[in-house]
Amino acid sequence: MKKSQSAAMRRQLGKAGPPLLVAAGIVGVWYLITYVVLDPARRFLMPAPHTVVTEAFLDADVRGEIGDGLLSTAQVAFTGLAAAVVIGVLWAIAMNHAEWVERSLFPYAVMLQCIPVLALVPLIGFWFGFDFFARVVVCVLIALFPMVSNTLFGLRSVERAQRELFALQGASRWVVLTQLKLRAALPAIFAGVRISAGLAVVGAIVADFFFRQGEPGIGALISRYQARAQAPELFASVLVASLLGVAVFTGFGRLTRRCVGRWYDATR
Repeated sequence: MKKSQSAAMRRQLGKAGPPLLVAAGIVGVWYLITYVVLDPARRFLMPAPHTVVTEAFLDADVRGEIGDGLLSTAQVAFTGLAAAVVIGVLWAIAMNHAEWVERSLFPYAVMLQCIPVLALVPLIGFWFGFDFFARVVVCVLIALFPMVSNTLFGLRSVERAQRELFALQGASRWVVLTQLKLRAALPAIFAGVRISAGLAVVGAIVADFFFRQGEPGIGALISRYQARAQAPELFASVLVASLLGVAVFTGFGRLTRRCVGRWYDATR
């Protein structure tokens, strides 16, 4: 029993070791830039890591402000992700249903991916206001394409023999879709969800920069700290935003393994 526990611990350390070493290297380079590369007059532009910790994370007011912003950004990101998943799956099902639907709709999905979102943000504000709903719209626009493309790929990955078997049984289109195609598409769908989750976080932060009404998110705090030249708080908010993206990506990776099981290798 002890041997198995120690072996499991070694495996966990083996997985966590390389990222921790990279993090230590980044912190070392950070200190090097702060104290060696930058002259003392410009050192405030890149405060040392311990300065960020003491002046931002250990300050109750700043910590609370960043925590509230993180919660607001997470709410926007997950709402936008949920909408993108529903719209993307339905869009892909419609395109898989008929070739003329794909010819009609897929170019617009590509256009959504190619148009710079920053160019659309002012228009979104004019059309939908500058509050929570507008932020969600930005998230959907950024996170939608991976759901559409991955779901469509998964729906078309069904083996020909399986389709012929369902046809011989006289299965209806609804049965083929729910019992065959969607099940076969699960690995691709979850891969799309994992990608879109990270993009939804990016969309929420981008929307925060432009839509300031309501509860300020991480993006609004980053903009505020930048305008006030509050470097420790700025670095802390950027770090928190990065950790949110990592947590979301990792969480949906674990959800993928739990939901699709042995199909997980197909999503890697």
